[in-house]
Amino acid sequence: MDEELRATREALADAITRFAKSEIAPHATAWDEAGEFPCELYRRAGALGFLGIGYPESLGGTPASLALKLPVWVALARHGASGGVLASLFSHNIGLPPVIAHGTPEIQQEVVPPVLRGEKIAALAITEPGGGSDVAQLRTTARREGDHFVVDGEKTFITSGMRADWFTVAVRTDTASKGAGGISMLLVPGDTPGIRRTRLSKMGWHCSDTAQLHFDGARVPAPYLLGGEGGGFRIIMGNFNGERFGLAAAALGFSQACLDEALAWARQRKTFGAALIEHQALRHKLVDMQMRISSTEAWLETVAAQGDALAAQGRADAPEWVAQVCLLKNHATQTMQFCADAAVQVLGGMGYMRGTVSERIYREVKVMMIGGGAEEIMKELAAKQLGW
Repeated sequence: MDEELRATREALADAITRFAKSEIAPHATAWDEAGEFPCELYRRAGALGFLGIGYPESLGGTPASLALKLPVWVALARHGASGGVLASLFSHNIGLPPVIAHGTPEIQQEVVPPVLRGEKIAALAITEPGGGSDVAQLRTTARREGDHFVVDGEKTFITSGMRADWFTVAVRTDTASKGAGGISMLLVPGDTPGIRRTRLSKMGWHCSDTAQLHFDGARVPAPYLLGGEGGGFRIIMGNFNGERFGLAAAALGFSQACLDEALAWARQRKTFGAALIEHQALRHKLVDMQMRISSTEAWLETVAAQGDALAAQGRADAPEWVAQVCLLKNHATQTMQFCADAAVQVLGGMGYMRGTVSERIYREVKVMMIGGGAEEIMKELAAKQLGW
């Protein structure tokens, strides 16, 4: 890594850390209890340019490589310590990439700048009640009627589903096809008549609104089709790569947050006349956490560098890199699971109390291991990409 990139990363991570510590961490517990965070947080993050990291300058963003985005995601997770805030505040990172890659210039200008300013909210809608990772079997339809598509069906587990102004929706435009070939991507305005939203309750991510969407004859202008009819499956698969890398980076940050809290507790908590950290069994538990964190951090840096190099060659979806992302996502979330469990154990009774960082992250682990592709799917996809 050259010195210019290193300095830029450090400056950006420092700015993100200050934002997370002042704007997120002090309020995370209260927002969880309330079941939401203020919409003003979008505007503050947008005004500071954080929502636009990785997006074209012409649309109000700041272009960034994976190597530059990595410390941003890690710092937000480590110092904000709320998966619910990250999931909704940055839901545009999975909702907007198909618009950037396949939307017309007019659609991009209409949609992207207000989202990056924090004035509008974008979300991705793929999963359906009858199936999750088996995207090729989705049943939500969009039939062409003149200059509109008419959408019918349901989507579930949609992050920012209650608030979103724009939905990037996977639909079946060819109802005669039962597989991937009949799938398209459609950008749907949130205020379209015929859309009904139902809030869902969750184990964790309490302050992130999650919804089930019901489409009943929702009419969407034909220009909002992204990438042409039948091209949706490839768009979805490419979009997953960025999402999975981001989940892995966040998992590292959450793991570090657990270690931070456990280490601070072990230093100040006294039992049998000595601080917890003076007991060998506790020190070893902390070292085990650090060991897994270090391996995850090194792997993330390597995969980021590989991804940037391949993107420069026009091979962003190279099979060998996709396989690494899948394996990394599993490793990082398993590290998070280990660290959350160990931190709760170190904190003892306090670790079971609402309001501690480790308790919150402990409840959020499972969604990280399932979202963006469950562990089992990641293993199978990695094997396929490796030609096994």
